[in-house]
This record gives sequence, structure tokens and C-alpha cells, in this order.
Amino acid sequence: MEMTTDLSAFNTGAYKAGPKWKVLSWYFVNYYIMNSAFPWPYGFKSGLLRLFGAKVGKGLVIKTKVRIKNPWRLTVGDHCWIGESVWIDNLEDVHIGSHVCVSQGALLLTGNHDYTQADFPYRLGKIRLEDGVWIGAESIVCPGVSCGTHSILTVKSVATKDLEPWQIYAGNPAAFVRKRTMKTNV
Repeated sequence: MEMTTDLSAFNTGAYKAGPKWKVLSWYFVNYYIMNSAFPWPYGFKSGLLRLFGAKVGKGLVIKTKVRIKNPWRLTVGDHCWIGESVWIDNLEDVHIGSHVCVSQGALLLTGNHDYTQADFPYRLGKIRLEDGVWIGAESIVCPGVSCGTHSILTVKSVATKDLEPWQIYAGNPAAFVRKRTMKTNV
């Protein structure tokens, strides 16, 4: 007999987002402040992230309509930019180094489902963006992917595997395009 998908059998297994009071409280903060079109001050939003357990460095620029699933699973270094309509769907830990740009509409996706099992259980993987990484607009970083220092994922690309340092990737799935070079600011 052939096995079929049975979504009625799905459960989260050992996964727990956090204490119910924290998850519920964050839901309202996320909806009314982080995911709002109102331009709340960056420092205010950084403070709220810290209040809910995120480790946030100095100089975070966090634009409007940003969604963050679980701030207690988020680390952001110094002088990072998180663009409009970014979604950090962090069922697992997300580490963002310093001087990282996550452009508008990008998705950092730490969870997926195991399609080989009838009950469609979670498959989770941490995401790590090293210093100087640039995630292009409307790009997707998939579960378990690490982006090496100063790597670039170009607009609308999908990173399904690790990105090597100082390299530029494009496409779906993202493939190496060329090395990244930078000029000095002198």
C-alpha cells in the first residue's frame, strides 16, 4: 500500500517556541510595532528585541514591516541593516554577524517539513550570516545554511547550500558567479 501525506497527524514533536506568555506577548509586539508600517525609531525596536532575549549589537537599522518569529533565537552584530518586509522565520537560531545587510523582502527560513514522512514533521536548521554578508532583495536563505564572510546572495536567489566567503551567488538554487572584490576607502 502506498503511503500518503496525512497532515492531521502533524505535531511539533520536541519543538517548543518558548514559554507561552513570552510567545503571546511577542506576537503583539511583533504585529503592532515590528511588522507595522509606522516608522518606529530603530533604537526602540532594538530595545524591544533585547527585552525579548535577542542579542543585538550597536547601530542596528531595522526598517518597517519586519517579521521576527522568535527574538530569543536571534543574534545580530554591530551596524547591520534589516530592510523593509524582511521575514526572519527563526524556529531555530539565526546568527547575523556585523556589517550585514539583509535587503527588503528577504526571507531567513530556519524551518521546513520532511516530505518523506506521512505526518510532515519539522526539519529545522540554524542560519549563520558571517560579517559583511549581503542578502539581496527577495532572496531566501534556507534552513541550515551558513553564508561565509562577505559573501553575496543576489536579488531573488535561493541559498540551499553554504555560501563560501568572498563569493557572489545567484539563481535558484544559488550558484557561484564570481569572487567579490572591494576597493579601499582612501
